[in-house]
Amino acid sequence: MPTDEEIIQKIKDLMNKPAQIRNIGIAAHIDHGKTTLSDSLIAGAGMISEAVAGERLILDFAEDEQLRGITIDAANCSMVHSYEDKEYLINLIDTPGHVDFGGDVTRAMRAVDGAVVLVCAVEGMMPQTETVLRQALKERVKPVLFINKVDRLIKELKLTPEQMQERFIKIIAGVNKFIARIAPPEFKEKWQVSVQDGSVAFGSAYHKWALSLPYMQKHNITFKDIIEAYQTEEEWKKLFRKAPLHQIILDMVIKHLPDPVEAQHYRIPKIWHGDLDSEVGKALLNCSPDGPAAFVVTKIVVDPHAGEIASGRLFSGILQKGQEVFMNMAKKKTRVQNLYVYKGPTRIPIDKAVAGNIIGIAGLKGVYAGETVSSIEMEPFEALKHLFEPVVTKAVEAAKPSDLPKLIEVLKTVAKEDPSIQVEINEETGEHLLHGMGELHLEVIENRIRTKKGVDIKTSPPIVVYRETVLKRSPEVEGKSPNKHNKFYIVVEPLEDSIYQGIKEGEIPEMRAKKKDMALLKALEARGMSSDDARKVRDIYKGNVFMDMTRGIVHIGEVIEMVMDAFEQVMSAGPLAREPCTKMKVMLVDCKLHEDAIHRGPAQVIPAVRDAIKGAIMQARPVLFEPVQIMQFEAPAEFIGEISKIVQNRRGQMLEINQEEHQVTIKAKIPVGESFGLSNDLRSATQGRGAQFLVDQFFEKLPDELQMKIINQIRQRKGIKTE
Repeated sequence: MPTDEEIIQKIKDLMNKPAQIRNIGIAAHIDHGKTTLSDSLIAGAGMISEAVAGERLILDFAEDEQLRGITIDAANCSMVHSYEDKEYLINLIDTPGHVDFGGDVTRAMRAVDGAVVLVCAVEGMMPQTETVLRQALKERVKPVLFINKVDRLIKELKLTPEQMQERFIKIIAGVNKFIARIAPPEFKEKWQVSVQDGSVAFGSAYHKWALSLPYMQKHNITFKDIIEAYQTEEEWKKLFRKAPLHQIILDMVIKHLPDPVEAQHYRIPKIWHGDLDSEVGKALLNCSPDGPAAFVVTKIVVDPHAGEIASGRLFSGILQKGQEVFMNMAKKKTRVQNLYVYKGPTRIPIDKAVAGNIIGIAGLKGVYAGETVSSIEMEPFEALKHLFEPVVTKAVEAAKPSDLPKLIEVLKTVAKEDPSIQVEINEETGEHLLHGMGELHLEVIENRIRTKKGVDIKTSPPIVVYRETVLKRSPEVEGKSPNKHNKFYIVVEPLEDSIYQGIKEGEIPEMRAKKKDMALLKALEARGMSSDDARKVRDIYKGNVFMDMTRGIVHIGEVIEMVMDAFEQVMSAGPLAREPCTKMKVMLVDCKLHEDAIHRGPAQVIPAVRDAIKGAIMQARPVLFEPVQIMQFEAPAEFIGEISKIVQNRRGQMLEINQEEHQVTIKAKIPVGESFGLSNDLRSATQGRGAQFLVDQFFEKLPDELQMKIINQIRQRKGIKTE
């Protein structure tokens, strides 16, 4: 075994050879064995002792992760593996499987180029497998497949080799069908996984063995050997010497997943919207160490000793200790204090890092996940956008008033560590809101505030976040500035479905349009907008579009940024109940501006535009949309009646029921507002034998009879007049 110093030296040497680097994530449904797999890989690569792998859960090093037995934060680790007499550096990120922490998966996928998708041999493809795979393909991350828990097919289900093969074929076909549906057109064929070429492996992460076809042929092992080995305990304990898991998986990763240079050619145009012919653009496409440095932060860990450590991917250039860098979203300069690579929970300091690596940086004050840090000012990378939006909110207050200043600091830290939590600090009402993905998500954050940060807090019952939208086109509405010298004319109408879907799926980026942004124009035209209209789109914000339809207005260039500020303010808090707006198209059709610049400043323009947009919305049949989740329930068949009762009592709707022998799988649609305490009800109705998973989440119109009731409730809660 090489010593620690030798391993660290190898890691440092390999960091300079991009062709020998693989950046990978491990992604799967909850409890399919991701962290156990990561453990066995790290042990195989000589990073922890083999005896404790699989039980040590080296990457679940937070206390609450070990108590709950689930991964909550994505964790990084670098290791060295030799393949065909060459050594490779593998940077691995273990990601969470529970849907409430899906935001961590999104961020991890930005940093990696390949993913090992893990599927349990007993359960097969699950809703969350689809979610993480969709997330990977959206970021153009190439998948390979590992079918885990094969030992259960042999020991518990006692399947014959033929029955096992049938089951594997079904899982592989399911994964390939999904890739063909979701992957970008040029990769639908190329990225299919297959047993023949070795991009599929099967095994048991817990027992540390795996097989792939190339390995079976090379070492003359068959499936029968494995089944026979499970007859006695001594035999199956020797399996990992015959077919060591880390070797099969890491060989598959090196052979089938791309190195950073190859991957950045097709990933950069999708995740960065700058000019590809510029100096920065060329350096990014080629993962060049000679160009300007460009680093994307995907995660922040607050270390009590070292302060904030931002980990992420260096896409081009070289970063050095003490170097001055620019944070493009915060628009400020800062210095790199220290650089690190990861070896599980330990950080190893390094002096410099080269393009293509996953590293940690200390010293970036006030940095957020998604920030682009570079040596020169540049167009930032596309914002990190999660598939689902936060829809559950809790109000938080300090139990002791003296803790208030500390609570505000803690909430800011929480927002940094977990960007899929949105923190809203309302100075006027003194109310602090936490918006999260679901009940469990907020519960974990509350516990962390109490235990780790030491602030005792009181929280409100969970509140649901609604959306405001319109159902028809409004007449032209005039907005006058307070000094009566400027007038703006606005029309609002519902946004076309195709454009809205494009924004939601991430094909149309959310941003303010720049002059001649060809990528944006192409994306809008691909979704059916005429090229004339596409050129008038000036701002895409939270699923809403702002268009400038004016012609020949002399001073429009000077006020258009302020008009967009006003548009974004109304879209963040609509006129019905100050809830965010969605699926609206807001058009500026005409405006009359004062000759003198001093009479058309922000204090004049913003209120005028805001009033006009609100007025137009109120005349376009405004309604509230509520968040709805499609849930999948699994339970023994005798509980069908109980589950359907639960669904009906919560304004839900049954979508499909599948029964296989004694198990039943039910899909149902349930409004989020009615879903609190659902997991407890399900447990008691099914004697603890039922499980639930989130399949999808979207907004749909709140029933008419509830519209006024809910609007008044929200207005009362927010202290707005209810008239």
